[in-house]
Amino acid sequence: MKALRIHAGPLAYQHLAQRGLQPSDVGVVPAAAGGPKGLILGPLDRFLFGHWLPQSAQPVHLVGASIGAWRMATACLNDPVAALQRLEDAYVRQHYEVPPGKKRPPASQVSEQFGQNLQSFYAGRVDEVLQHPRYHLHLIAARGRHVLGREHPVATPLGYLGAFFSNTVHRKALGAWLERVVFSSPLGDGPAGAPLSAPLPFGTHDFRTRQVRLTPANFMDALQASCSIPFVLQAVHHIAGAPPGAYWDGGLTDYHMHLAYHQPQVAINNIAAGAYSESAIGRFDSQSAVNSSEASQGAGLVLYPHFQHQVVPGWLDKTLRWRHKATPALDSMVVLSPDPQWVKTLPNAKLPDRQDFTHYGPDTAARSKAWLAATGAAQQLADELAQWLHRPDMGAVHRL
Repeated sequence: MKALRIHAGPLAYQHLAQRGLQPSDVGVVPAAAGGPKGLILGPLDRFLFGHWLPQSAQPVHLVGASIGAWRMATACLNDPVAALQRLEDAYVRQHYEVPPGKKRPPASQVSEQFGQNLQSFYAGRVDEVLQHPRYHLHLIAARGRHVLGREHPVATPLGYLGAFFSNTVHRKALGAWLERVVFSSPLGDGPAGAPLSAPLPFGTHDFRTRQVRLTPANFMDALQASCSIPFVLQAVHHIAGAPPGAYWDGGLTDYHMHLAYHQPQVAINNIAAGAYSESAIGRFDSQSAVNSSEASQGAGLVLYPHFQHQVVPGWLDKTLRWRHKATPALDSMVVLSPDPQWVKTLPNAKLPDRQDFTHYGPDTAARSKAWLAATGAAQQLADELAQWLHRPDMGAVHRL
């Protein structure tokens, strides 16, 4: 393989050596934040969701933040190949006018335009996402706490400065500023008639976490919140069914979905109409979570199309190299990523990224051309995966 690299955690490596990889082996598909970098995964997504996974019948949990949340929600639509192609086209061609004398558009403008794009993209189709017969969707957003509880021109930058230094000391310390909120597709009603969300396919002892039921009333806001990069877009407030506060990009808490997949736990929602309390909105930790028999039995591999093989916990960990290593949480993970040498053959010798907006400026056509060239070349990733699945070669599998 020249373009694709496969990395596997120890349990996953043993599984691949013994059985290869079958669609029925997959229980979770994560999707990272990372903006335009996620475009390189379009052909892999279309192959996996359009052709390969439909050959099996087991439930699969789709977990995403930011562009990963958009990708996974789109994978739940009818005709996922066409839907994922439409997502790629929409993302590549997005354009924001920069006001005279400014280097970038104001966050209010980007948020308004992006929200309109999401409304247009999913118009009349939200039920397809929430009622998918196999896929349980989990969208991750970061909810601000204390000084970050609402957006403010002075307090918000200071709050993120505090979050940065706290996170440097210890990842859990970031929980004083931000908490992980997982919006999960509906599963049905519990024994007492209370609505339930799909159980989380990962443990939550690592970070302060809440789970909220994903509904038609909050889907658009939850998805936009998951994509709302601080200072680039505005925070989303007043999400239906969720605790009050400012919600930002899910990549802040979970940049690459480095989650405890080996400890599946269920989050039972106690969503009440009206006032919210710590217990009523589903906050939970390792002591209060209940083991999920549905999540822990059957398919167990985590199949992760990713734009790199390192799985970084949070966005603020990007420069903290010691947090880029694999941990036992990823033992059952198979990572599909582009070979760094192959990446150098792409336009500008790199993956598409947010710096391209600045690099190309108002020349949207040039940026789109470069991005489309990269996504076109990425078909090689899907082709090589299909070949490997047909004839697995452990010589091509690296240890994660």
